Amino acid sequence: MKIRSILLLSLFCVRFEVFSQNRIGTGKVHELYEQLCASCHGAELEGGLGNSLLDQSTWNEVGKTTNFLDYVKAGNLDKGMPGFGEALSDPQIRSLEIYIDEVAQQKEREGIAEELPVDGLYQAAGYNFKVETVVEDLELPWSIAFMPDGGKLITERAGQLRYSKDGTLSTIEGTPEVWQHGQGGLLEVALHPDFDQNGWIYLAFSHSGGKEKKKKVGMTKVVRGRVSRGQWIDEETIFEVPLEMQIPTGAHFGTRLVFQDGYLFFGIGDRGRQPMVQDLSRPNGKIHRIHDDGRIPEDNPFADEAGSYPTVWTYGNRNPQGLDAHPVTGMIWESEHGPRGGDEINLIEPGKNYGWPVITYGMNYSGTPITEKTEAPGMEQPKLYWTPSIAVCGIDFYEGDAFPEWKNNLFVGGLASEELHRLVIEEDRVVSDEIVLRGLGRVRDVASGPDGFLYLVLNGPDGVVRLRPVE
Repeated sequence: MKIRSILLLSLFCVRFEVFSQNRIGTGKVHELYEQLCASCHGAELEGGLGNSLLDQSTWNEVGKTTNFLDYVKAGNLDKGMPGFGEALSDPQIRSLEIYIDEVAQQKEREGIAEELPVDGLYQAAGYNFKVETVVEDLELPWSIAFMPDGGKLITERAGQLRYSKDGTLSTIEGTPEVWQHGQGGLLEVALHPDFDQNGWIYLAFSHSGGKEKKKKVGMTKVVRGRVSRGQWIDEETIFEVPLEMQIPTGAHFGTRLVFQDGYLFFGIGDRGRQPMVQDLSRPNGKIHRIHDDGRIPEDNPFADEAGSYPTVWTYGNRNPQGLDAHPVTGMIWESEHGPRGGDEINLIEPGKNYGWPVITYGMNYSGTPITEKTEAPGMEQPKLYWTPSIAVCGIDFYEGDAFPEWKNNLFVGGLASEELHRLVIEEDRVVSDEIVLRGLGRVRDVASGPDGFLYLVLNGPDGVVRLRPVE
């Protein structure tokens, strides 16, 4: 029986410093540990009167008979472990389990030197490759789309749509006004699959429809338009939430775009309103499906349910940051930004409930618990999760030929961890996770380029880079 949720794989190699944003070992849970656990297990979990909590063999032994929650509640007097069932709530015990996972990984990373490229060459996942800067001088770029003429469209969160080609960088004029608020701004850009015939370019961004109760409110909006001579023209609204359902916070807009069979899929985060996520009448905390012209499909899973928001495809999604369809199976996969712990990779299937905030593998950033539940009937389990979080962001299935061994692998970016992960997927399972690159900056988006190379959008000085194999 599994007690701890540590996903080691190659994560132990990561620099400790990049996890500072995840507040590892801090907050209310640290105070709770010091108050009730440190006198026996040591201030840094190293052990004392009680066993070291960094020793995996301790957890293996406990796992033969019970799980972490039940063990801490009941205790084991034969081993000198008192029961804490009356002193701690179930969510508090779960937060302590996450805390132990965090500190254990932190200790494993200490003293491990960062791997640097040798003569400019990186080595990972069976290849030698260089990292080449493609576009510079960008301000918080978010996503990238490749034009048939060899140019690239890049969104900047502040609201600019940039066009880069042959070393030049320009701004597309006349794009819609965005509500740059907190995490919101101009987020996603994507070309229609038949762009060569219709010229449609889609933008997803945070938009404010006005004020409610004297506060400016907003939500994710999707439009499409065309570009002619550097100007945005022919704009059409594809998706917009009514003013009464818009929210004032600047958190969790989500938003990536996937086209499939004439449909458009996209995500909206919970917008900081956890109770609304399980409410099918609300659009936030959901993956949505519409026709690519904005019409609502009649066969959406909740379209016929009275009071349900008709575009909802799935619900219980905290903050979708990546969305892509497998190039062979067509299955749609999502990366979901968790709280402190609990970043997820999910297989998105119609009508299913992905559990937030009823179940989660994380806790609040402050170190206070959310829930003790990591599973519940009728709620989907992630195909992979990270605790501690990597601050998961954009994802993309590699479809190029430059790295043939990576074909159809899912590449995942990390913000706080500054990592690029390669996930091998077989049918509906993630069978391996490998870190390909780290330390270049916050990886906001990943994209398989038409030239066969793998592109990264970084929230750092390099802007857009690409991975090129070297013999």
